[in-house]
Amino acid sequence: MKAKEYMKMTSSDLEKELVELKSELFKLRFQSATNGLDNPMKIRNTKRNIARIKTILKEKELNEA
Repeated sequence: MKAKEYMKMTSSDLEKELVELKSELFKLRFQSATNGLDNPMKIRNTKRNIARIKTILKEKELNEA
């Protein structure tokens, strides 16, 4: 997803998405360690999406305070 799409989401939706992405990252790392991954860029993209969500959550938190 793009950052603009994440910005439109509510904080609770972002937190749910963050949990899903973290579990996906765990699965991707596990696949990479065991039998190799078809597309190693998935790990990188997932990490970036996690960082995007964390940044947007922090921005929303600072704007509310």
